[in-house]
Amino acid sequence: MGRSKSSSRWLQEHHADPYVLQSRREGYRSRAVYKLIELQEKDRLLKPGQFVVDLGAAPGGWAEYASQFCGKQGRLLAVDLLPIDPIGDVDIIQGDFTEQAVLDEMLNRINNSPVDLVLSDMSPNISGIETVDQPRSMYLVELALEFAVQVLDRKGSFAVKMFQGEGFDEMVKDFRKYFKVVKFRKPKASRPRSREVYAVCQSLK
Repeated sequence: MGRSKSSSRWLQEHHADPYVLQSRREGYRSRAVYKLIELQEKDRLLKPGQFVVDLGAAPGGWAEYASQFCGKQGRLLAVDLLPIDPIGDVDIIQGDFTEQAVLDEMLNRINNSPVDLVLSDMSPNISGIETVDQPRSMYLVELALEFAVQVLDRKGSFAVKMFQGEGFDEMVKDFRKYFKVVKFRKPKASRPRSREVYAVCQSLK
């Protein structure tokens, strides 16, 4: 079966994308790393010696970049449904974050240690049907928020991808209920037509 016009167009755009080309030149696993790099430049989320949890980590670009900051004195736990090739000292869990057994395994490895930063670049499998995709996306944001509030140090930070649409404003209210500082970023590496933004939440109330 041949590719649809839309998928062929996406492939053409992808291979010509300056961030895709840059990631290949610089040896990063995906173009998504430049979103985290921009968040780091603006908000200084990553610092030496931190304990960082990366949700939706595959193929591992964010974890790979974050590990440069954590160093030997820090820790990094990366979680995804898809397999992730090994990254130095990064602790990797392959599993579905929405399943209780996976969450229990994560909490077991965290072992009550205060987490400094929770990153979430999670996204559901996109169907193209907004009334299906948006609730799935917001559900992942909600679960990530619940997890962050549970494990973060009082001065910790939470950065999460979300899509503007139904449920967005309600989720922002939840962020502000739990965090003293809530900002929104639209990184240059985020495709212009995408409705994705990143919420950067800092310091638990």
